[in-house]
Amino acid sequence: MRILIMNKQGVLQNAQLDDIQAALNQKEGLLWLDLNHETAQTCRTIFEEKFGFHPLSIDDALVETHIPKIDDWSDYLYLALAGVNPEQPLEDINKSIELDIFLGRNYVVTYHPETIGAIDVVWRNCQRDTRLLQRGGNFLLYQITDELANEYMQMIDRLDEKVEEIEDQVMEKAEASLLQSIFDIKRSLLNLRRIVSPQREVLNKLSRGDFEVISQKERMYYRDVYDHLVRVQDITENLRDLVSGALETYLSVVNNRLNAIMKTLTIITTLFMPLSFITGFFGMNFFEPLGTLRAWTSFLPFWITLTVLLALPLGMYLWMRKRDWM
Repeated sequence: MRILIMNKQGVLQNAQLDDIQAALNQKEGLLWLDLNHETAQTCRTIFEEKFGFHPLSIDDALVETHIPKIDDWSDYLYLALAGVNPEQPLEDINKSIELDIFLGRNYVVTYHPETIGAIDVVWRNCQRDTRLLQRGGNFLLYQITDELANEYMQMIDRLDEKVEEIEDQVMEKAEASLLQSIFDIKRSLLNLRRIVSPQREVLNKLSRGDFEVISQKERMYYRDVYDHLVRVQDITENLRDLVSGALETYLSVVNNRLNAIMKTLTIITTLFMPLSFITGFFGMNFFEPLGTLRAWTSFLPFWITLTVLLALPLGMYLWMRKRDWM
């Protein structure tokens, strides 16, 4: 748990729970309460006693897991957003980190059971530059959502590099292990799209200014984040198309390789078919060594047969090359 309070005297960075009520009573200023790794019961007590949130919104934050959404409770907004870890393995982007935010006129409450890098970045920025808190809770919410969008872009950049690497490997050497990598990246892009799409709609609602907590001049900030998320989704779709193209190229390369192997084996078989016939014919037992066909067992028929055995496949090979069969 950590608390930042900005009032007329400045910024109180080491505030305690007892300072929350005084900060809420002030019409000017801003309170930011960040709850991380706190028990659900502790958070519920703070939400009920210090802020008076509706029980349904508290249950949404502490009990239920949601896709990104926004609820208007008149004097405050409840937002469920999703964050990602930009350092997680690209082959396993199947889990998002839920971030619950309560936005009031002079406070912002963030709750996340797991560490979210975007919250830490904004927290450090506010500690370095206290003017960021002076612009109000809406601007603080904008910073958080914008940093979440930046994390998406970092993930997209890593996925883009991975897709380029896969494309190079497909053209160089299409190994069997590469097929699994293609399917892993394709599934990760699908999961990332599932995370970003509903969050884009949340920012779209904020940018339209349908809520009393958000003033007209603050809508442009959320419009900026909305544009970032639209760009993230567009790039995700493009990468999915590239991965699908890489999969088709991989299958084509494998089929061409199989065709080349079958062609080579067919040529070898064709070249040796006449040899098999000749050796099979002369291997028959009707040539009796002591019979009247003794001339067939002399040196001359041997060399003639050997010449035919060597010349026939060579002639067939040259004939096939002339017809562009190989």
